Amino acid sequence: MTLANLNLLTTLKVLLETRHVGRAAEQLCLSQPSISKQLAQLRRDFADPLLVREGAVWRLTPRAEALRLEIAPVLDGVQRLYAPPQFDPAACRRTFCLASSDYVAQYILPQIGAALASAAPLASLEYQPWDKSKLSQLAELPLDLVSTLTEQLPSGLASQLQGEDGLAVLMRADHPLAHHTLTRHAYLAARHIRISGGGDKEGPVDAVLTACGEQRRWFAQVPFFQAAVGLLQHSDSLLTTPAHIAWQLAQDHRLQLRPLPFPCARQHYHLIWPQRLTHDAAHQWFRQLAFRFLSEHLQTTAAAAAIQLAHYQVE
Repeated sequence: MTLANLNLLTTLKVLLETRHVGRAAEQLCLSQPSISKQLAQLRRDFADPLLVREGAVWRLTPRAEALRLEIAPVLDGVQRLYAPPQFDPAACRRTFCLASSDYVAQYILPQIGAALASAAPLASLEYQPWDKSKLSQLAELPLDLVSTLTEQLPSGLASQLQGEDGLAVLMRADHPLAHHTLTRHAYLAARHIRISGGGDKEGPVDAVLTACGEQRRWFAQVPFFQAAVGLLQHSDSLLTTPAHIAWQLAQDHRLQLRPLPFPCARQHYHLIWPQRLTHDAAHQWFRQLAFRFLSEHLQTTAAAAAIQLAHYQVE
């Protein structure tokens, strides 16, 4: 039997069970001529009459009797091949690997980990700091998910938009600029801290300033938000970062949050993964779990930041 005729297996099974063309047609909701045509094709495929009419009775040939015993498990196997994969979190022993910034590791990863431990107690979690220069290589990396800022998605990757945010400026509580409106001139005159880890958090600022022939004065470049916070608290530097992150850090470390003193493009946060994993049942489950916490945190903190920044802008 050729692969092209596998769809005839169901007809064969019913014919062998009913031993009657008319009853097989009724059961399959097809016309008798259609069943007769399929029976003729089956006879050619198996090189055997299969059903032989003896008076008013249809009888199975010896080959048909043998097929009758084999057809059910064969059909069951074919149906299992086409059935969607089943995923049971409670039985999952997979290690899920997520990459992002140290901010996500501190503020969102604990919630993801707790939900994973509750629903999939046999699964484990690996977290890696994300290097934005590796985005074009992600399809080949041993990572399940990356949460990052990006405006372009290389081929071979899939993504889900978590949300968007603008930029804001952080400074220590007793910074000389803390009690004044942050102007463009003051912003450019100050020294700045750059965070190199994670996505491109400051690209929109650089684009605006470069177009005007301006640039910032750098004090330090560090890979982590926590390192930047320490430097902010002990210097007169400024940190430009996504507003939702700025708001959260200001709450936790007694820092001052101020609007960026010039308009700048908003940035988009994506949850990204290799496209080949899109339909993997375990991966689908984990990315839905991670996306919920990542998106909720972004939406909540971005809204809180917008309220506070609007207050300063009114003043």
